Amino acid sequence: MTEGAGLSAGGLPDDLTTAEAGMWQAFRNGSVYDLRGGDVSVDDPHGGHPWGPERTVRAWIVAWLLLDGPPALPGRVPSLELTGVQITDTLDLAGGTVVPYVELKGCRIEKEVLLPEAHFTTLRLVNCSVPRLEAARVRTVGDLHLPRCRFHNGIRLTDAHIGTDLLLNQAVVHRDRRGRSITADGMTVGQDLQAEMLESHGELSLRSAKVGVSLSLRGARLANPYTRLALNAPRLTVERTLYLTPAAVGNPLLTSGTTPARGTRVQRFECRGGIRLDDGRFGDAVDLDRARFVLDDDQELSLRRVQTPELRFLGDRPERGKVIMSGARTVNLVDRWTSWPGLGDLHMGGFVYENLVPQDAFPLVRRLEWVAAATAEYNPEPYERLATVLRNSGEDEDAREVLLAKQRRRRETLPLAAKLWGYAQDWTVAYGYRPGRAAVWMAVLWAAASLAFSHASHPPVSKDGHPAWNPSLLALDLLLPVIDLGQAGRWQLSGGWQWASTAVILLGWILATTVAAGATRLLRRG
Repeated sequence: MTEGAGLSAGGLPDDLTTAEAGMWQAFRNGSVYDLRGGDVSVDDPHGGHPWGPERTVRAWIVAWLLLDGPPALPGRVPSLELTGVQITDTLDLAGGTVVPYVELKGCRIEKEVLLPEAHFTTLRLVNCSVPRLEAARVRTVGDLHLPRCRFHNGIRLTDAHIGTDLLLNQAVVHRDRRGRSITADGMTVGQDLQAEMLESHGELSLRSAKVGVSLSLRGARLANPYTRLALNAPRLTVERTLYLTPAAVGNPLLTSGTTPARGTRVQRFECRGGIRLDDGRFGDAVDLDRARFVLDDDQELSLRRVQTPELRFLGDRPERGKVIMSGARTVNLVDRWTSWPGLGDLHMGGFVYENLVPQDAFPLVRRLEWVAAATAEYNPEPYERLATVLRNSGEDEDAREVLLAKQRRRRETLPLAAKLWGYAQDWTVAYGYRPGRAAVWMAVLWAAASLAFSHASHPPVSKDGHPAWNPSLLALDLLLPVIDLGQAGRWQLSGGWQWASTAVILLGWILATTVAAGATRLLRRG
């Protein structure tokens, strides 16, 4: 038969095979055309059993039906609904407008499907075997569903526009010749993008994509041993939540968005390769609950400049690689200390969060280790951000401990003289963050000096007009700089007592200076 052959008197094109004639009539009738044989293993579109001509149709006949098919029978709506059908050759609908509803279930497509710039109402491929789906700039008014399909050479949805939902649940997608499993840069999805329990072998690219509601990768497994990134999604916009969380095994569609019942077996989100979500915008949250990241030393979980009201950093600690939070902004940081990497593998310069919502026990000592891990070289900003958040939540004592830790960390970067002065401030008044310590030191020195001077020889400087000898007032007068209590300079202290009085004066100045530095720091914080 040649393409474009005329219609016979019975309304069928000439030389259609029996399978194609049945498909033609089912299209006009708007009914499902099912060619399965009843043997589950033979009917498996991903299995090795061959399908004969009795269940095979040519791709160009399918395209003819969809682009310029016959009218429906009276009282019916035309649609192409195929089950267990094998389509030979390349299915080319590029640039076409497909009005009928299209649904292929359990089908085998011999060669790639070409849909660039095509327009559909709704397109569903369910549990089909497809070498490759080429659909750049495709547009659908309704859904694009591809659940449980297997794509052997990738999917391309660059700049596609999906009117409602894009469904990729349980799909298996292997990489194309460029190493990408799914290329969907610039894609727009009107409502949800669900890719739960997806298996991606290669780079999943969603650069500058936009999702109108939520993006769910619950239970997905992303692996890319070929290049650095398994998920490459900078400038991704999701109006509500990005889920990199577990899915219930057995029925992920039913449990999507809900907490699985107790005892239900779950499959966690797992990524073997780098993740890049830089400059992303998420309207509700980024949820990493129980996510597992397997990174090489040169790979990253990168959230640079991400903005979201809530970041749920609750996954497993990556054994290798780096976590980058630089410039990210969130209102609520929900985390646990076992999720964060160690020293040198966490970077969060400019990371802004307003509230801490720790899960499980997250004591302050662990929080300080978290900040230290992010500052391989001294950087005051993470300490000051943590102190501000703690103070705003009413935890003033913890905030002071954080700022004290900042000063101690800074001290290690100073030259020797400044370092010694730092130790003096730490030992005396803890850089002003423990002001009660100054009073204790003052009391100890005053008592010691009072006791010592009570045994000192003390002839008056002048025989006329000198006050009564009072060793306690003398000790206090020497300890307190600037203030004159009328004792210092009125008595002649010689020998060792002169050196003792000088030591008391120096200690008094050191205490006064450190107290003043601490008070200045407190006033600045206020």
